[in-house]
Amino acid sequence: MPKRTTHTYSSEDALPEGPESDLFVYYCKHCASHVLITDTQLQKMPKRKTDRAHVLDKAKHLSRLNVKEAGKVMLKRGEGKLEKQFRMSCVGCDLFVCYRSEEDLEVAPFIYVIDGALSSVAAETNPHDAPVPPCITQLEGGLVQVAIEVEDRAQRSAITRVNADDVRVTVAALAARGEANSELLEFMGKMSMLMACESRFLA
Repeated sequence: MPKRTTHTYSSEDALPEGPESDLFVYYCKHCASHVLITDTQLQKMPKRKTDRAHVLDKAKHLSRLNVKEAGKVMLKRGEGKLEKQFRMSCVGCDLFVCYRSEEDLEVAPFIYVIDGALSSVAAETNPHDAPVPPCITQLEGGLVQVAIEVEDRAQRSAITRVNADDVRVTVAALAARGEANSELLEFMGKMSMLMACESRFLA
């Protein structure tokens, strides 16, 4: 069984990284709310022929969504063909931003991102729009402290939940030999570099 432990991580713990990050944050183009974190760029994803939606393959790429359910829709696609969409909308303004073909988000193989719904740049008029949960606090000297719940023996490093109490992070390594801690520090180091580059969180 996977083992869960709770850690407190500070940005001071981040491993040295280069100026580039392999994670990308996307925001709602309408209200600038944070919608998606992934490890590939939207413009590099394949597109559907039917609606030009970007196809995010969850088996190949990280997919962390900040959305709310927007209901099920049935669409006609050609003669005698029906397409089922489970839609998701922006939490800030209800803009339709993406959909999936399976009701259970966890088993849906693809996320279809609506063309033109997201931007990699937050609106300059709302640079601090995203609410920061209490589990993320700013310390003296510009450091950031994060309460983290860690689950080992996962498929890969990923943020799977953020709430008021903690950020849940999964890692592939085993906790018993200390490898999980090293993997956690490396992953959070990348996340710290991403937040610094985006200049959005706790600026």
